[in-house]
Amino acid sequence: MLLAIDCGNTNTLFAVHDGMDWRARWRTATHSARTADEYAVWLQQLLFLQGLDLKELKGCVISSVAPQSLFNLRNLARRYVGAEPIVVGDAGVDLGVSVNLPRPEEAGADRLVNALGGHVKYDGAMIIVDSGTATTFDVISAKGCFEGGVIAPGINLSMQALHQAAARLPRIAIEKPQQVMGKSTVSAMQSGVFWGYVDLIDGLVTRLKAEYEESVTVIATGGVVSLFENAARTIDHFDPDLTMRGLYEIWRRNAPTDQGAARGLYEIWRRNAPTDQGAAS
Repeated sequence: MLLAIDCGNTNTLFAVHDGMDWRARWRTATHSARTADEYAVWLQQLLFLQGLDLKELKGCVISSVAPQSLFNLRNLARRYVGAEPIVVGDAGVDLGVSVNLPRPEEAGADRLVNALGGHVKYDGAMIIVDSGTATTFDVISAKGCFEGGVIAPGINLSMQALHQAAARLPRIAIEKPQQVMGKSTVSAMQSGVFWGYVDLIDGLVTRLKAEYEESVTVIATGGVVSLFENAARTIDHFDPDLTMRGLYEIWRRNAPTDQGAARGLYEIWRRNAPTDQGAAS
């Protein structure tokens, strides 16, 4: 089985794939000081609850935008999975996408993984909206080329800044307000944050569409993006599996030959899976 790790600035997602489907997923806060041994103890307990065991893991693929955490994640794979991890951004790793930027190295690992995850499922050009610590808007060509995009502060980051900078404004939860005009401090803040981000998404997507001058599909992913379903008018698909799909595809392209059995199972499944199971392909 494969261990896929998506290490972000705020959270790290761990997922296990058995060659046919995702068996389990867990999210933890990103801490650069957490050691490989600490990760292993935590992961073993969660695997046990799913009827799995750490010894069943035979491969590992990692995407990380937190360099300080990558050392310990590599050691987790080496010590407890018994495999050299495939790391997005390492020399020689085939990402399956090209980068049309003056400085290609500036394209973050998470954005390239998303680009591949979208390209293997959706036809044509696309805009991927990923809501995390930052909210990114990435333009991917019909051939799978990363063309560029926009980086804006994430919704949680904006809420935190609002609370910290204004002494009388409380910390609030993200909720969809019943109306735009707030009748209290909390409802006014919730409206500003929620509808402000809806208009941020719709406004930037509209501008990117006009500038790119090609028909595009808009896919949204990320931890809080589901809150905007049925609110953001420009989003065509909400796809929570986008990043994991991209990571699995990168592993499939780069896995050592001794992991070929799992690759073969995946290929058989991918060629024959019903269309309504495409999110896992």
